[in-house]
Amino acid sequence: MKENNHKQGPKQPMLFNRMEFAGSLGDLGTLLPITLGMVLVNGMSAVGTFFTIGLFYIIAGLYFRVPIAVQPMKAIGAYAIGTAMTAQQVSGATLLVSLFLFIIGITGTISWIGRMIPKAVIRGVQLSTGILLMNQGLMLTLGLSKAQQTAGLHEPFFTVQQIGMVPIWTGIGITGLLLTLLLLNNKKLPAAIAVVGFGILCGILLGDHDSFSTFSPGFFTPELFPVGLPASTDLTIALFVLVLPQIPMTVGNAAVAGTDLSREYFGDEAERVTYRSMTLSMAFGSALGFLLGSIPLCHGAGGLAAHYRFGARTGGSNLIIGTMFILMAIFFGSHTISLLQLLPFSILGVLLLFSGAQLGLTVLDMMNRQHMFVILVMLTITLTINLAAAFLCGLVLAALLRSPRFQI
Repeated sequence: MKENNHKQGPKQPMLFNRMEFAGSLGDLGTLLPITLGMVLVNGMSAVGTFFTIGLFYIIAGLYFRVPIAVQPMKAIGAYAIGTAMTAQQVSGATLLVSLFLFIIGITGTISWIGRMIPKAVIRGVQLSTGILLMNQGLMLTLGLSKAQQTAGLHEPFFTVQQIGMVPIWTGIGITGLLLTLLLLNNKKLPAAIAVVGFGILCGILLGDHDSFSTFSPGFFTPELFPVGLPASTDLTIALFVLVLPQIPMTVGNAAVAGTDLSREYFGDEAERVTYRSMTLSMAFGSALGFLLGSIPLCHGAGGLAAHYRFGARTGGSNLIIGTMFILMAIFFGSHTISLLQLLPFSILGVLLLFSGAQLGLTVLDMMNRQHMFVILVMLTITLTINLAAAFLCGLVLAALLRSPRFQI
């Protein structure tokens, strides 16, 4: 796909209505589980993390003028949480990935990479990511995610786990699913507002309020290097264990597939969304995170699909959700974690389920038999190994199928 280089100004003003608000909430199912896990397990700064997320949302919205997702880097997050890596090692990964993205962005290498990637491979990344999101959403809804299994509870932060013989997640999850289906295209009461509002109400009524006993609003500001600086050994471990597995996902899903999807959704309104600008934006976000003790952040196609499906159409949605995170970080500090834990895992799962479906449906424009073969092979490799391996195999397979010697 060619880069969009014309310099026309943005045509559509940013909006701040209920649909933009609803759309801004659409990606919480992706954002919160990994973010909370890295703060609680890896010791990343709560204030720095939520402040960085909020500021990154706002800056991206102001520059790109269309909805742009802000997400944790999933390969880094999942492995860091699963192995309880130190905050310094995660911080080292954040620094290294920021430097890598800056280099391929400022030199224009990412633009060359983007032009070389066939559309079938992009669609393969999008379908594979969508299926992963749907799978994770279903696991959260059914209480089968790693965090829930480790805690031995469907809703680890709730004091009530069942009412009578009925598990609490059943009622919450089914209600959230029905509300979403009923209100998905409703502009008076958007689905995300209804579902998240219902989830917060459940958290208030059934949640564990012990953490609020010492709760007192104040004024908290992010610190520079709150988790310290990574040592050389931290950087070495971070490079081989965290950064290298993350790079293909960031290039394939965030920079290339995210740009492609933004152009598909918003057309000329997304003129500022290019491979280069998205890559440099992620380099900036991760650099900011390194300074403030935050998790590594990126833009993702899955998050964009979530924002779009639940109503976001302009950068106003970024300003809305970004302001919310900054205010929580500044006035509630580390207690922001307690506030966010009011949202049931099953509600986050419902949001993930629908955002994954929205992203997966992008393959509907791929009717060519060879293209679909590439996409299905990539999906299989993703489910068997991981998305990074699927991306690399998809590139090789698409190149082979260009030759008349290889036919499907």
